[in-house]
Amino acid sequence: MGTTEPRVFRKPRVSKRPPPEATKPFGRRESALHEVVLVAPDNGLLFEVAGLGDIFATANTCLSNRGKPPYYAWKVVSTTDSRVVTGSSGVRILADACLHEIDPSSVRGTVMVTGRGGKLWPHRLPEVSKWLETAARKSSRIASVCAGTFLLGDAGLLRGKRATSHWKCVAELASRYPEAEIEADSIYVRDGKLSTSAGASAGFDLALAFVEEDLGSDIARDVARQLVMYLRRPGGQSQFSVALEREATSDGPIRRLQHWIQENLADDLRVERLAERAAMSPRNFARVFAQEVGTTPGRYIEEVRLESAKRYLESTRETVESVASRCGLRSALELRRLFDRHLGVTPGEYRERFGSI
Repeated sequence: MGTTEPRVFRKPRVSKRPPPEATKPFGRRESALHEVVLVAPDNGLLFEVAGLGDIFATANTCLSNRGKPPYYAWKVVSTTDSRVVTGSSGVRILADACLHEIDPSSVRGTVMVTGRGGKLWPHRLPEVSKWLETAARKSSRIASVCAGTFLLGDAGLLRGKRATSHWKCVAELASRYPEAEIEADSIYVRDGKLSTSAGASAGFDLALAFVEEDLGSDIARDVARQLVMYLRRPGGQSQFSVALEREATSDGPIRRLQHWIQENLADDLRVERLAERAAMSPRNFARVFAQEVGTTPGRYIEEVRLESAKRYLESTRETVESVASRCGLRSALELRRLFDRHLGVTPGEYRERFGSI
C-alpha cells in the first residue's frame, strides 16, 4: 500500500479578502463580550501569549477612547494542573485558569493556542488536543501560533485544511498531517474558522486581522499605531524578507553592497557596475556573490525589487508606473511581468487585496 506524500507549498498563496458576508459569523454581538481563550503550554515563548492579550486589551482601550463599550474578554489558560506557565526562558506567568477547569463545550468567540519551544515542539499533549477538538465545535474561531499548529493537527482539525507554522516546523507538520495543505512560507493562513500562523510575532498579525474583522479598519489602525505594528502584514506574504534570508554570510564587501542595493534600486545595477563598486572583476564578483548570498546577482536584485514594490503598493497610493520607477524597473509593464512571474497577480490586484490605505 502506497503512502500519502506530504504536501508542502513553498509559494505564498495570494488570496482575496473574504467578502463582507463571510465575516458575519464573527461579527459583533450586542448581548455579550467576545470571549478569547489563550491556551499557553509550558516551555513556549511567553511574549506570544502576553502579546496576544495586549492586542485585545488595546482594542478595548481604543474603543473606550471613542466612547464605545469593550468588545473582548480574554483569559490565559495553562495546560497543566498548575496555573503557573513556565516559558522556555524560565520566566513564569500566572494564568487565569487551568485547562481542565474550562468547559470546552461552551460557546465562545476565539480560541488561540501557542506553541512549545526547543525539543518539545513535536511532542503530543493529548489532553490539550482533545479539549481543542471539542472547543472547535462551539467556537467562532480556532487558531494557533507557531508550533501550536501541531496541537490542532492532533485534534484532527487540519484535515482538508490549508495551514502553516514556523518555517522550521513545516516539513514535520506536512509529514505528520498529510491530509492538510501546508503553506510553508505564509505568515498566517485562514481557512474557514481555522487559522494558523507562523513563528511568534506572526500570531500578532493574525490577532490584528481578527480585530480588523471584528471592529473595522479604523480600530485596527488605532491598535497598530498604539503598539507600533504594521496595520496589515498580509497572510499571503512570505515569512522571510530578502534582506534577512539572502544576507551575505560574511561581513564584507558583498554584504555592504547588498545594503547599498536596497537603498538604490533605481540606479544602474548591471553586474559590471556592481562588480566595479565591489572592486572585483565581473567574473569573480558573480562567483563570490553567488557563494555568499546563495543566488545570482540578477536574481537577488529581482527579489529585492519585488519586495520593495510590494511595500509601496501596500502602504502608498502611488501609481503603478511610479512604483515601477522607484524600484528601478523601466515600465509598469515590466513590473506587471515581475508580479505575474512570482505571484500570479497584477500589481493592481495585489494592492486591492493587501493595500492598507
